[in-house]
Amino acid sequence: MTRRTDASTSAPGQPVPGNGMGEQFRIIAELAGDIAFSIDLPARTLRYLSPAFSSSFGHTGDALQAAIAGAHDDLGPLGMVLAGGMGAPGERRTQEIDIRNADGHPVGLQVISTIVQNGDGSQSLVGLLRDLTPQRVHLADQRRFASMLNHEFRTPLATIDGAVQRLEATAQGADEPTRQRYRKIAVATDRLIAMLDEYLSPDRMAAIGKVRQPNTIAPGELLEAGAAQVREAGREAKVAADALPPALVLRGEPEGLRLALKVLVDNALLYSPSGTRVSLGARRSGNGVEFSVRDEGAGVPLEDVACIFDKGYRGRNADGLAGSGLGLYMARSIVDVHGGMLRLAEGSGGAEFRLWLPALEDGGQQRLASSSPSSDNRSDQ
Repeated sequence: MTRRTDASTSAPGQPVPGNGMGEQFRIIAELAGDIAFSIDLPARTLRYLSPAFSSSFGHTGDALQAAIAGAHDDLGPLGMVLAGGMGAPGERRTQEIDIRNADGHPVGLQVISTIVQNGDGSQSLVGLLRDLTPQRVHLADQRRFASMLNHEFRTPLATIDGAVQRLEATAQGADEPTRQRYRKIAVATDRLIAMLDEYLSPDRMAAIGKVRQPNTIAPGELLEAGAAQVREAGREAKVAADALPPALVLRGEPEGLRLALKVLVDNALLYSPSGTRVSLGARRSGNGVEFSVRDEGAGVPLEDVACIFDKGYRGRNADGLAGSGLGLYMARSIVDVHGGMLRLAEGSGGAEFRLWLPALEDGGQQRLASSSPSSDNRSDQ
């Protein structure tokens, strides 16, 4: 049975290995919060384990010895690492694993180990166990902060980007200097958005070197997402799309654009009889692409037309149907910040919503922040 009368007691009652200098280093490691261990080789017998192991995780030294023998589930990953910790003497090995404490909660551990030669010619696997919980909490806080900061910057940038795209789309009569200014504002905004994606996105914080998330989506991909939603609801989707250039893409947050279209499809499914079909379309329109979603229901009551995009508004035909009156309001808000337009089309035969989004024909390639001067106010531009 493991004795823990003081910090220097060993696992099955044997003395702590090493000379006085080794004992000092062990104490220093434990004062720093790490857990020291020593395992005799080749028998893989646990000779020493810091008392902090039990107080931190609720498991005894005997439980760890059982894990090394392959007979303890909660400590199984740690037992496998320690049992397989063979290598050349003096070779440092570092691994990260997850175990479960005595309450069954997961705990991250860093295992740092090496093989040492003892004075009697035998060998021991010695090392440290480091609880990664504080580090992981700190990283999670960093990611939350980065996500918040990313959002706070991205929202006004998306508004500027959308406004400039709308100005460019409606500026056929503007003079060339004005059009150049629009383009320079758009390029500067692109650079800032690229910086957010490159340096401050949650994915970047979670995994350095991971490819940044796309900020474009192909019109056909967006349209197919809407059609798939209709089919998943057990309804027929009629898709009519013009042939669009392969390099044509929509600029924006793909998930946001999918959400805006999803709201329109949800409405079509909700306000039309089961068994009827939902028609979706896409066609080139000016500097962008216009999508349409039409159902075969009764349509929007005339008295509700002017208010259907208002926050919290529910039409007279919504009685008895689930909803909060936020769907169309949210969809239009998303479309607005992407420089697009969302409207209810006039005509009979159900409700038809038309969603216009600006498009790019260069495959959506954007320059990073370092690829061009950052100032948009230079007199020579």
